[in-house]
Amino acid sequence: MSFEFGQVLAIAHKELRDRLRNRWVLAVALVFTAFALVIAYFGGAQQGAVGLRSIEFTITSLVSLVIYLIPLIALLLGFDAIVGERERGSLDLLLALPITRLELLLGKYLGLAAALSLSTVAGFGLVALLLGTQAGQAVLAPYLNFMGSSVLLGLVFLSLAVMLSVLASDRTRASGLAIALWFFFVLVFDLLLLGLLVLTGGQTGGDWFAWALLLNPADVFRILNVFSLDDVRSLYGLTSIVPQALAKPWMMGLVMLGWIVAPLSIATWRFRP
Repeated sequence: MSFEFGQVLAIAHKELRDRLRNRWVLAVALVFTAFALVIAYFGGAQQGAVGLRSIEFTITSLVSLVIYLIPLIALLLGFDAIVGERERGSLDLLLALPITRLELLLGKYLGLAAALSLSTVAGFGLVALLLGTQAGQAVLAPYLNFMGSSVLLGLVFLSLAVMLSVLASDRTRASGLAIALWFFFVLVFDLLLLGLLVLTGGQTGGDWFAWALLLNPADVFRILNVFSLDDVRSLYGLTSIVPQALAKPWMMGLVMLGWIVAPLSIATWRFRP
């Protein structure tokens, strides 16, 4: 059966419509807005400063929020995309229609991706308006880059969630794997690298440490935003450990795209009714 993009768009439209109908997009957008405003306004309270400060400080504060929150929401959004249909008995019915497994998989992913991207942009958009009003139009470019990289991070973890949904045999196992994946990439991965450096007395450090960060999409997101502005780079102190070869936003963007394509390719390969 030939590939028809119209079928993909029809499935994607249904997925997006379902998320809009059950107010998922609105709820997540409000969560992003609330957290972003609180962190942007009160992130400097410990230093005795409240309110929107420099664009560098705002991005630095929001990067940590994005790394913790967006991967979790993306994984919870997509972990039952396929396995849920299988448990409800509707997967075989869908595949009995004139639609291929690739069309179904891509349609579901694109619909969920549209919902996640819409909520992310809407949630962080209010902070962009406030920054543009208080700090001028010059700060909008780096902040919009930050928003775009946040969308990319969400799409990466949504891709991982869809892969888990294909590989898992039931929703319970898929949800457990999704939470485990969040813990590994957001909390455990960097601790393992740092622990290896400590155990070896720093002898295993060097360029390999920076390249190993590419194995974690959360770290790729961090590097992408750290090197977007000079002041942010110095605040994080990564200038000395990340080689100049990685200090290119376009290269980190390509790595993020690779993280999106690879899990979807595995999911397509293993997808069975």
